[in-house]
Amino acid sequence: MADLHFELVTPERLVRSDDVYMVVVPGSEGEFGVLAGHAPFMSTLRNGDIAIYRTAGAEPERIPVEGGFAEVSDRGLTVLAERADVPA
Repeated sequence: MADLHFELVTPERLVRSDDVYMVVVPGSEGEFGVLAGHAPFMSTLRNGDIAIYRTAGAEPERIPVEGGFAEVSDRGLTVLAERADVPA
């Protein structure tokens, strides 16, 4: 399966731009997973962790986010978060 292009953006900067296997997003209506080829979709975010899986079966990298939106398009997944707590 092809990789999913994932971008995490805050008002301050582009936090992450990577090709990954899967991302699980804390949507306001519940968590949802996105793989390459996912149907177009848009959701608001609730505060929680984005789980980024680099490969199938890998342990996820977790990034806490607060508020914002997620958009799945033919280009991949873009998360526009009000805040993302990325370790330095």
